[in-house]
Amino acid sequence: MTDVQDLDAERAGVLVVGSITADVTTFSSRLPRPGETFLGDAFTLVLGGKGANQAVAAGRAGADAQMVGCVGDDLFRDLVREGLRDAGVDIRHVRVVPDQTGIAHIRVDASGENDIVMVPLANAHLDEAQIDRAFAELGPSTRVMLTQLEIPFQLTMHAIRRAHEAGLTVVLDPAPAHELPDEIWPLVDLVTPNETEATLLTGTDVDSRESAVAAGRWFVDRGVGAALITMAGAGSVLVDADGVSDHAPIRVEVVDTTAAGDAFAGFLAAALAAGLSRDEAIRRAGAAGALAVTKRGASPSLPTAAEVDALLASQLEPATESAREDA
Repeated sequence: MTDVQDLDAERAGVLVVGSITADVTTFSSRLPRPGETFLGDAFTLVLGGKGANQAVAAGRAGADAQMVGCVGDDLFRDLVREGLRDAGVDIRHVRVVPDQTGIAHIRVDASGENDIVMVPLANAHLDEAQIDRAFAELGPSTRVMLTQLEIPFQLTMHAIRRAHEAGLTVVLDPAPAHELPDEIWPLVDLVTPNETEATLLTGTDVDSRESAVAAGRWFVDRGVGAALITMAGAGSVLVDADGVSDHAPIRVEVVDTTAAGDAFAGFLAAALAAGLSRDEAIRRAGAAGALAVTKRGASPSLPTAAEVDALLASQLEPATESAREDA
């Protein structure tokens, strides 16, 4: 049963500050070698960007999702704005700027693995004043601020400071990972790196449960409230000042891993905003991420709350809470 705390239902909002792109995705049996032209079998053009994907996921999860970002005044403008609107995302703080909409070029092979080149373009026009306006107009429903690293870092830092000052739960998806200043960590309530990102940020080679715990403790030692290290098919490990808990994966057939992490982040933020326990929020996020890899594309693969409910109900032994180790 969902472990919903006794919180004001009016406070079920998620503010997402981040990137918005048009995703150009090609599918082929394998990825081309350097200098090679290789024939593919499918192509899609859809809304993407880690920020937009996470806002869509939060909206489909049932949250009052708001997006803060920029799009270009070009032929992709309506594609991305309508994609956000269709998911129920509030786009009053999505600004149209005189540039091209950000583009992500994604290649996916038959195993579902991908590589991505993201060109920021309009995303580089986001500024502190736009972020400040969004915080000045926060409604009483907003509980969580979710952000990533696909916009200029000084803006991510500004959004985190504003959210911390406003008393919101700050969730940082540190992707794409790069070195970050220590001053950021005490302002973050929950950080959600995958193995690669945790390795780059902490200097610990995360390739096992033990190394994931060590990386998680690196974040907590620097002031983060909790670190959730995600390990794809191996599930995730949550580390906080009280100890460690493991969260098993849901096994599915992988078609395309694009946006699986965004599905996870968006559902996690929505569940926390709704007042679910952290373990239950991770359980729902894990199910969302599992469903996302079963479909092609970024935003089209993001599941609905009903789909997540159905998947969790189908699990004979769902991964709710596991035994917690002492810190």
